[in-house]
Amino acid sequence: MDFVITHLDWVLFCGGLVGLFLGGEALIRGSVAVADRLRLPKLLVGLTIVGFGTSAPELLVSLNAAKAGAADVAIGNIVGSNIANILLIAGLGALIRPTATRAPGVRRDATVMVLATLAFAALAWYGNITQREGLIMVITLAVFLMVVFLMDRKVDLPQTEATRPLSMPLALGFIVAGLTALIFGADALVRGATSLATNFGVPQAVIGLTLVAVGTSLPELTVSVISAIKGHNELALGNIIGSNLFNTLAVLGITAALSPLAISPTFLRVDLPLMVAAALLLWWLILAKPRLGRVPALGGLIAYGGYITWLALGTA
Repeated sequence: MDFVITHLDWVLFCGGLVGLFLGGEALIRGSVAVADRLRLPKLLVGLTIVGFGTSAPELLVSLNAAKAGAADVAIGNIVGSNIANILLIAGLGALIRPTATRAPGVRRDATVMVLATLAFAALAWYGNITQREGLIMVITLAVFLMVVFLMDRKVDLPQTEATRPLSMPLALGFIVAGLTALIFGADALVRGATSLATNFGVPQAVIGLTLVAVGTSLPELTVSVISAIKGHNELALGNIIGSNLFNTLAVLGITAALSPLAISPTFLRVDLPLMVAAALLLWWLILAKPRLGRVPALGGLIAYGGYITWLALGTA
C-alpha cells in the first residue's frame, strides 16, 4: 500500500495504459460480434456504438466546461478532438495498415461529416451558437442515424468464415466493459502523465496542449490502432467518422442546447480552418482513392505535429 501511495503517478499512468489496451480489445471484440450476430456492416457498428461511445469523454468535458462558463474550453475540446481524429488517429491507423474506402455507406457518411463540419464553421463565423441551433443539430443526428440504420440493414454482406461469434448478451457486456475501461483508462493516464510531467518541470502550457488535449481522444486512438492491427479497417474508419459526427452534432448540439455558446474569434485564425481542411481532405481521399494509404497518413501526422508545435510556440 505504501508503494502505491508513494508511486501513485506511475500507478495511474501504467494502470491507464492497461485499461486502454484491455478496453480497446473488449470493445472491438464485442462490436465485431454484434455486427456478425445482426448481420450489420462493421462500418455501421463503428459509426454508432464505437464512434459515439469513444466520444463520451468529449461530451463530459464540453458539458462541464459550458456549465462553468468556459465556452472556449468546450469549443476547443470539440475542434481539437476533430483535428486529432483525422490527422493523428486516422493517420496512425492508415500508417499501420492502409484502410479501404469502398465499404458500403462510407462515402455517404463521410459526406454528412463534411456537411456537419461546414455547418459548424459557418455558425462559428457568426460568433455564436444558439440553443435552437444546438437542438437542430441533435435532431439532425437522430434522423441521420435512423436513415443509416434502415439503409445499411438492407446491404448484402459477404459471407465470412464459419466462426462462432459471441452470444449477444456477452457481446454487449464486452462493449460496456470496454467503453468503461477506455474512459477510466484515459482519465487515469492523463492524470498520471500530467502529474509526472509537472514533477519533471514540463510547462503547464505544453502539458495542456499535448497530454490533456489528446487525452479525450485516447479511446478513439486505441480503438483505431487495435482495429488496424487486427484488420478491422471498416471499424477503424467508422470510428473516426462517427466520432467526428458525434462531436459536431451531439457534443456541440447538446452543449449549445443547454447553454448558448459564444465563439472566440481566436478559433477562426487557424483551428477551425484546419478542422475544415482536414475533413475535406479525408472526404476527398475517400471519394477519389480505393484506400487511405501510408503517404497521406504520414502527411497527416506531420501536419498534426506542426499544428501542435505552432500551438506550443504560440503559448510559450
